[in-house]
Amino acid sequence: MARIIGAIGTSHTPTIGFAFDKNKRDDPVWRPIFEMFAPIEQWLADEKPDVMIYIFNDHVTSFFFDHYSAFTLGVGESFAVADEGGGARDLPPVDGQPALARHIGESLVTDEFDLSFFQGRPLDHGLFSPLSMMMPHKPRWPIPVIPLLIGVLQAPVPSPRRCYKLGQALRRAIESYPEDLKVVVASTGGLSHQVHGERSGFNNPQWDEEFLDLIENDPERLASMTQAEYATRGGWEGAEVIMWLVMRGALPASVRRRHRAYYLPSMTGIATVIYEPETTGIDERAAERQRELIALQGAGAEALKGTYPFTLALSVKAYRLNKFLHDLIEPDNRALFVSDPEKAFDGAGLTGVERDLVRRRDWRGLIHYGVIFFMLEKLGAVTGVSNLHIYAAMRGETLEVFQRTRNAPGALYSVAGKEAGNLAWDQPRTETTGTY
Repeated sequence: MARIIGAIGTSHTPTIGFAFDKNKRDDPVWRPIFEMFAPIEQWLADEKPDVMIYIFNDHVTSFFFDHYSAFTLGVGESFAVADEGGGARDLPPVDGQPALARHIGESLVTDEFDLSFFQGRPLDHGLFSPLSMMMPHKPRWPIPVIPLLIGVLQAPVPSPRRCYKLGQALRRAIESYPEDLKVVVASTGGLSHQVHGERSGFNNPQWDEEFLDLIENDPERLASMTQAEYATRGGWEGAEVIMWLVMRGALPASVRRRHRAYYLPSMTGIATVIYEPETTGIDERAAERQRELIALQGAGAEALKGTYPFTLALSVKAYRLNKFLHDLIEPDNRALFVSDPEKAFDGAGLTGVERDLVRRRDWRGLIHYGVIFFMLEKLGAVTGVSNLHIYAAMRGETLEVFQRTRNAPGALYSVAGKEAGNLAWDQPRTETTGTY
């Protein structure tokens, strides 16, 4: 089974990335940052973990307040560097680990953590600033990363206790994964700083050192504090150190500290730590119970003939095609698809199989491939096919046969709005694939 071999705590201030990109290694002001990350780089090189779970917060870069979540898990195959306003850093994308991410997501939801899931979004300095110090990246990063984002910028935020419990649930998720993987858990943020208002520039090195003592030896005390107490001691933005409690909750009560360093160069107290669990055994019965709980809600669904639940696995597999169909909600994308579908396919990078499914309006085949029905609705609205035609095609029936099973046998409708008049509902239908 997968097991946690250790944990890393680190700040993620953009000054870390600045020092790296500007090659400030020999500058006496910035040299301590390189020195405090060197033990982490060496530890990762020695231990060779198979995957890193990376906890951080987005800085309103890829996630805005039109949809802001408390806990967001990246389940995609790779994550690029975000442009935060002045161009993206010259770093390659980091690989994900979709299979383990999917299991973690299922396990955390089982433990009643309501997650959001994402793919295809770039990640900002919260991830790439310290990561560039932790490991080499040419030609690619050596360790896949599963990003777990915590929404700490818009109050109300998850409580310190909730973050600690999330870490405990994360440990159950990892240790119940049946593949033999070495996992490292990294949490980032802070330490003390405030970057807004008249209190901007606030630091408290004494609290930073106390926090480092407590996160190692008495995380329960940190979990019992309030957000206001964290802000009072370490600044409003410095309260993001509650994310370290996710990492600490994923470890046993007793840990060995392999490294600890602290430095305050500018606006943010920077710290790095490495912990290893004192005990490395896994309770196999508890792991099996967790797997059983994960499977419980879906048990029996596989027996429902003609039913294909849209799972995280399908979401990752068919992401490109689902995104192409989703993007038909944009007028320019619709116009291109109608006028030159092959050019639209090229722009989306669709495979030959995916193009063929769309060309033939193979509604049943699209479902089998992993397209969610609500993307079929959008394709139908653009191509003049009503929902009822799609339902019939998926059943392998003509519209007329399917309509006889409805209480409103003459009803035809679609999600199309202003362009609904273009729907070819009055044309005879004899095929079940979706063509006329």
